[in-house]
Amino acid sequence: MTAKRKGLEWLARLGYAARGLVSLLVGLIALLAATSGGGEVAGSKGALQAIPSQPWGGALLLVVALGLFGFALWRAIQSLTDADGLGTGWRGLGPRIGQLVSAIIYVGLGLFALDLLLGSAPRGGEEQAARDWTRWLLAQPFGRWLVAGAGIAVLGAGLGMAAKAWTASFRRHLVCGPGTAGWVVPLGRAGYAARAVVFVIISAFLVIAAVQADPSEARGLGGALLALQEQPFGRVAFGLVALGLAAFGAFQFAEARYRRIAT
Repeated sequence: MTAKRKGLEWLARLGYAARGLVSLLVGLIALLAATSGGGEVAGSKGALQAIPSQPWGGALLLVVALGLFGFALWRAIQSLTDADGLGTGWRGLGPRIGQLVSAIIYVGLGLFALDLLLGSAPRGGEEQAARDWTRWLLAQPFGRWLVAGAGIAVLGAGLGMAAKAWTASFRRHLVCGPGTAGWVVPLGRAGYAARAVVFVIISAFLVIAAVQADPSEARGLGGALLALQEQPFGRVAFGLVALGLAAFGAFQFAEARYRRIAT
């Protein structure tokens, strides 16, 4: 393996670890809110905002920002080079487009982390961004259809995650023995199941925003969790999803160590 490919592999692994830390923080913050019966619920940006106040928070945030950019680069490579062997059929193109969208999202998170380091992070965070993007889409020709299409795309991503939770298809990307897989695979299943629930909720709010032509209906990760918490028996479901998101964070740390990186 050349030095360039080795460096790219390590950057991708750092990216999985950074993604894991963000998801772990989101899950733990939500779990704290679930067990205390109150408190704030944070999305990915809210989780990043919790880092600077910790010991060595600035240095950690810098590493996380680098990791998020590394993960974005790896996602782009996965999509454009078909690193996971998904193919060019419709079953493969959907996930590959999702990987490219993921790359864009993680570039945005990396920039947000850098803004935090510089003390210039914009106010409003994830929820405001979701509403702003929805408002922009609604202002375009056929805006309602665009927002509805985005909602259907998010629903498709959520169903894909549910399928991963059910089939554990991610196992084929892990280079580890049965003993390690015995605890990594359940973490992955729980994590993907929780993310599937969140994505389905986000998609529902996007469709509502399209039908009502109201961008204020759009929700990000934190808003989806809060909406779940407010439902009948929502505290139990909210707690389970919070645990699942924390489990996904732990799974990402395992992926940082055991995932096959085809560079």
